[in-house]
Amino acid sequence: MSKEEIIVQEQDGGEQETYETVPLRIHPRVFAALGANLVTDDVVAVIELIKNSYDAFAQNVWLRFTDDPVKGRLLEITDDGSGMTRRTIEEVWCLVATPYKDGNRTVTKDGKVRRVVGEKGLGRLSAARLGSHLHMLTQAKLSPCWEVSVDWSAISQGEDLSQSVVRFRKFAGDSPFAESGTRLTISGLSEQWDAERIEDLKENLARLISPFFELGDFNIVMHDFGDGDGDEIHITSPEFLSRPKYSIKGAADAQGNVTAVYRFAPIAREGIPRTREVSKSWESILEDFRSGMRFQHSPEGALCGPFSFEIRAWDIAAADTREISETFGHQRSSIRQAIRAHKGISVYRDGVLVLPKSENTRDWLGLDLRRVSKTGVRLSTTQLVGYVSISADENPMIDDTSDRERLASCVEVSEFEAIIKAVVELLEIDRSQDRVQTDRETPMRDLFSELSADPLMAEVTSLAEEGAKASSVVPLVRAFSGSLALTRKTIEARFVYYSRLATIGTIAQMLVHEIRNRTITLGSALRLFRRTPALFLDKEDEEQVQEAQEAVDALEGLAETFAPLASRSFRRGQRSAVLEHRIKGCLAMHRREIRNKGITATIPDSQTAVGVDPGELDAIILNLITNATYWLGEVPRGSRELDFVIELMSSGERVRLWVNDTGPGIDDEDIERVFWPGVTRKPGGIGMGLTVASELVEAYGGKMLTSHPGNLTGASFAFDVPTLKA
Repeated sequence: MSKEEIIVQEQDGGEQETYETVPLRIHPRVFAALGANLVTDDVVAVIELIKNSYDAFAQNVWLRFTDDPVKGRLLEITDDGSGMTRRTIEEVWCLVATPYKDGNRTVTKDGKVRRVVGEKGLGRLSAARLGSHLHMLTQAKLSPCWEVSVDWSAISQGEDLSQSVVRFRKFAGDSPFAESGTRLTISGLSEQWDAERIEDLKENLARLISPFFELGDFNIVMHDFGDGDGDEIHITSPEFLSRPKYSIKGAADAQGNVTAVYRFAPIAREGIPRTREVSKSWESILEDFRSGMRFQHSPEGALCGPFSFEIRAWDIAAADTREISETFGHQRSSIRQAIRAHKGISVYRDGVLVLPKSENTRDWLGLDLRRVSKTGVRLSTTQLVGYVSISADENPMIDDTSDRERLASCVEVSEFEAIIKAVVELLEIDRSQDRVQTDRETPMRDLFSELSADPLMAEVTSLAEEGAKASSVVPLVRAFSGSLALTRKTIEARFVYYSRLATIGTIAQMLVHEIRNRTITLGSALRLFRRTPALFLDKEDEEQVQEAQEAVDALEGLAETFAPLASRSFRRGQRSAVLEHRIKGCLAMHRREIRNKGITATIPDSQTAVGVDPGELDAIILNLITNATYWLGEVPRGSRELDFVIELMSSGERVRLWVNDTGPGIDDEDIERVFWPGVTRKPGGIGMGLTVASELVEAYGGKMLTSHPGNLTGASFAFDVPTLKA
């Protein structure tokens, strides 16, 4: 090709400069390179070809592996879709990365419409990855059958892409199609498709079609491994996967707010089935996950678009798999295998799988990593089978990368991932409630009382006086032994929670030390600012300095409050507090959250002296304020209120503080266990806040309680402590 010369006139100096142009060329080896890099797995490649059949409005796709005496093992994919005309072969199929589907988002057949799921025009590269040679028969309705032959090896060895060709002709034999369809026969397979690999393909094909859609008109059939004429195997999922023990199903709206229904369906007889409506606002999701998100997001609403979801979960310990096996008639060894084959959360666009495409990307949300910090409560991908349904129209920015292994990085995808993680946490929280044993509500002192053998001794003595035989005593001893075992198990479980508090003195010492070190430095800097007015640029700067000073004062106050708790000589009764002052101080620690959420707080205009250590009183009040401000984020702005009410009791010897809010309130089923250790509906919580607060109140002779319904429209908690004069 001859070179061209062009003259470019420089605008500034008027000088002329001559450039030469060289045509941009692509080596034919690009097919092999792109096929290997953009389609990262042979199973993924097969799935991409089947998606092409779906886009061709096929009702059935047949896969078979056969052995040819000359060509070796062959992969054959046949469908009864629309097929192709000569023009389509030349202008569309032979144009790699064609934008054809961008302008043709739907296909029609016999009056029906189907949304296409392919869009990058890279299906041919999947065929190139799978084998060195492709033979294709294709026929459109009322058109002849065409035979296409592509030798990818020969193309890759060529010198120029312009010399690369696809050979095609009218098929001389009898058409294998009743009306229309396409058959791909791939030879020179690059991978060893043994029985184990084919089984892996079956498992992945079972995930291809989303359960959100009634796609009964699209079936995938595989023939037995071998001669290709064996029994047909229809790709389906095991029955028990459609009947999960735990599930959550719902949708996220256009603003990112989640509404769903959680279901607990015991597989065997134990347990009571339960259904509960759950919700999560976008504002709360953003608050919980902001630190892990890659972009700036608006609390006003998400941009990712609405979508629906269903996530199913199972317990998979030995007893659980035995339960599933006995109920559904599956071999126990196949239970975990079936869950593993479908494990993780899959994204479907318009009914067909988008992500994940390979075993390496099943945990594309990072659920297994987050589980490390809370094993048992959080679910791993091996316990989940999840489906998220998006559409090209309403979620245009949620797109997979060219290698089909992940979602493209953008604001919308970041929001989408955060919402799904929030849904998983909602499922985990309710699942945790259904796994909680009722013995958790037993106070610790009562648990230890159950270790006494006095009742057993009384019964044995009574039997002895009656002249009973030793055999009559054995059942009593056996029952007592069982009671001891249960109590021991319960104490062990409780100890896990309380052991987390064992280092509170050390933590308090460290916090007080660090806070004081930082506030001294910050205080000095702020005093310098105040002594140097010239440093202020405007009134806004002065307001920010004032806000910083208030923050430093609050930190110093916090250190002063908790300093005695960090001392080994701490004893109750050495300090007192004014209840209203402590409420104001605790609210100041939440100043930014209260302001950002638009919460209105009302405090009594009084001064009530109480005989409670300020640090312990703050620990109680802070817990109630923290809970209230968090849940107020679940109700609309303009209706977020926090109200404190003080009542004198016992002729003024004790005082009760009510903390009322206008949040979503407490569910009926949680009233009895809201103070149990380990029970929480707050994402990331360990369920010890109210338990510890209750025990602090109990140490001062009081009791923490809740009112249902609340005194306002949400939750109401109260506790009583002695007044100073008491």
